[in-house]
Amino acid sequence: MKSSSQTRTEGSKEFEFTARDFERVRALIYKKAGIALAESKQEMVYSRLARRLRATGISSFVTYLDRLEQSSGETEEWEAFTNALTTNLTSFFREAHHFPILAEHLKKVKEPIEIWCSAASTGEEPYSIAMTACEAFNTLTPPVRIIATDIDTNVLNTGANGVYSIDRLDKMSPERARRFFLRGKGERTGQVRVRPELRQMISFKQVNLLADNWGVSGQFDVIFCRNVMIYFDKPTQGKILDRFAPLMKPDGLLFAGHSENFLYVCDEFKLRGKTVYELDPDRKTSSAKLRRA
Repeated sequence: MKSSSQTRTEGSKEFEFTARDFERVRALIYKKAGIALAESKQEMVYSRLARRLRATGISSFVTYLDRLEQSSGETEEWEAFTNALTTNLTSFFREAHHFPILAEHLKKVKEPIEIWCSAASTGEEPYSIAMTACEAFNTLTPPVRIIATDIDTNVLNTGANGVYSIDRLDKMSPERARRFFLRGKGERTGQVRVRPELRQMISFKQVNLLADNWGVSGQFDVIFCRNVMIYFDKPTQGKILDRFAPLMKPDGLLFAGHSENFLYVCDEFKLRGKTVYELDPDRKTSSAKLRRA
């Protein structure tokens, strides 16, 4: 008689995962986080959620999903479910062409400067923004405040700690690495920590872009929303962009990911170039006329 481990090795799964289970997962994560999972993601979903079944001691996807649906949407398991299905791919100065544009913009706008990084992941992006600000003003204490948000609480904790493997700096210039990072010693050998001045510039906070209340206020000079809209369908993208517009200063900039195009999604923005958007003044004028009418 074969053991259960031998049986799984020969092809069967540890837990039954049917097409109906997958469709339930797709519906739940879309409702909770706006993520539109492609049909090709079934194996990825199984792999990530099987860990949750093991962690909770639940023996079937049907039971696990039933319990999720029967519970409040704000439980710890809902958080774990969302974290498990969130993809976090990032690096320092990813899409490097954006940062010189950011630096020039920061030099032109009035102080104090407010920036929202709306898909912060493990922190590399907001820290890259902070480093750019320091370089633009030639000081470790520039007049810049950064709010860094993400739906995934695990990655936010990593960002707030600011501790990374030293190989994360491989593509960074030695001068920049020395200026903005502290090398670990002893047990911390092989790690680096972001300088405290940079960490003090940034506030990390959980925000679900689908939530009715973001808990984010301001008139932002810059919003980074890169490589997250690709997980949303077009109607969801449009709703988020429509909510961004009133939070931006008239000369504010919106930075998008290299594979994202907002031109046919929302009328509030126009393309400035290189996946950088600005508020469309013609749209603003026409909206004002409509409100007066």
